[in-house]
Amino acid sequence: MGRYLLRRFVYLIAVLIAVTFTVTVMMSLPSGDPAVVLAGEDASPEQIEAVRQALHLDDGPIERYFRWLGDAVQGDLGNSLRTREDVLGTIRQRLPVTLELVVLAQALALLFAVPIAVYSAYRPGKILDTTSTVGSFLFISVPTFVTGIFLIKFFASELRWVPTNGWTYLTDDFTDNLRSAICPAIALALEPAGIYQRLLRSDMRHTLDEDFIMMAESKGLTPRRVLFRHSLRPSSFSLLTLIGIISARMVGGSVVVESIFGLPGLGRMLVDAINFRDFVTVQGVVAVVAIGYVVINSIVDLAYGFIDPRVRAHG
Repeated sequence: MGRYLLRRFVYLIAVLIAVTFTVTVMMSLPSGDPAVVLAGEDASPEQIEAVRQALHLDDGPIERYFRWLGDAVQGDLGNSLRTREDVLGTIRQRLPVTLELVVLAQALALLFAVPIAVYSAYRPGKILDTTSTVGSFLFISVPTFVTGIFLIKFFASELRWVPTNGWTYLTDDFTDNLRSAICPAIALALEPAGIYQRLLRSDMRHTLDEDFIMMAESKGLTPRRVLFRHSLRPSSFSLLTLIGIISARMVGGSVVVESIFGLPGLGRMLVDAINFRDFVTVQGVVAVVAIGYVVINSIVDLAYGFIDPRVRAHG
């Protein structure tokens, strides 16, 4: 376990350095002067130069990166070039919104995908199997922004069950928080739900053809026990891996959903920072997403041992 954690820590450091350095280089490519954006188009050349000097915008990307890295090691992600607010403090304010959205979206996706996939694998070719196949391909094919617009139009504008935009924090009011989170979570959950359903159904079909399943059935075990005890667990490796990948991707990929529904999360923060060429904020958000990606996938690797004892036996 100690060696595993050490390897993961080294991997985390390598990923963070590679990702954040790449962001620094990409944000330094010629696509507008951030000093002009910050000073305003009507600013004089002297004012623009003063902004550039104050924020070290004349420094090269390597020098700027190592200055940022030295501060980041001490827990200082810098101040936003646009708002001058502490980036780490802003991330702490916005991260709970994105995390709640991701957790709720994953819960909805799995609640839809797992029961339907299990039944479809057990009764292939039946009406539920055919219908779920069509529905899964539909969920995967429809873009998230189209789903979001439809949900706003139907549930917010027509039925007025949920607000059209904005966010109520869980600590303020549970009901209003759920009303503000449910539609964005559904929009974010549909594509993963379709992917999970197709993947798990396919893996379970292969597992159900294995000899140990036939032996379990010959012993008189109930279909429910065979499905959930002997078939679902060994069929969940690919699903668990995909959950880890998609969970990490959702943190950075919530840009579209948060923009459509006007949510104050990391995705919206990242979009605003990119639009204003606020590379300090972009770097901070990307670093947090990279950490989340490595941590989530490390947890997934550890979870393999709980699913299959053979993984524990082989270390």
